[in-house]
Amino acid sequence: MQHDSVWVIVDRMTKSAHFLPVKTTHSAKDYARLYVQEVVRLHGVYVLIILDRGAQFTPRFWKLFQKGLGSKMNLSTAFHPQTDGQAECTIQTLEDMVRACVIDFKGNWDDNISLIEFAYNNSYHSSIQMAPYEALYGRRCRSRIGWFEVGEAGLIGPFLVHQAMEKVKVIQERLKQHRVIINPTFMLGEGR
Repeated sequence: MQHDSVWVIVDRMTKSAHFLPVKTTHSAKDYARLYVQEVVRLHGVYVLIILDRGAQFTPRFWKLFQKGLGSKMNLSTAFHPQTDGQAECTIQTLEDMVRACVIDFKGNWDDNISLIEFAYNNSYHSSIQMAPYEALYGRRCRSRIGWFEVGEAGLIGPFLVHQAMEKVKVIQERLKQHRVIINPTFMLGEGR
């Protein structure tokens, strides 16, 4: 299935993000199903959710859906950029990373979105003084990617491990180049 968009979900406290490939033709029910499969399954139900005013997030459906889950929903507004500024900054960083992946890896962004999410969530964020993964789980990621040489990969498959390691390194370098975008400072009443 070819996707044409990415749904970005950001935890305001830990700054962790999910980058979920979607199609612009997805219905509100498709988004709700994806939300349960990819977010509720891993993190439980959030107390408060801020949604943009996209057509796929029809207020009536999402209010009923959130009420059923026992959480509260707010819609962001153009007059309060700080309400959803964190997501906007994450989206800008994601766009830069996807652009870099398409250029560097000469492939479909869809194929690398999981590695982009991994690199994003394991990169240092100055606003929380750690990586989002560490803020979320209370420890650093113990992924073997980047911790060993390909010869130690053994049964995992040296070529695949090497490929993934190289991609994560490139993505993390791109993140370092765009660190300013990841952690901007907003003052009350200030636009982007």
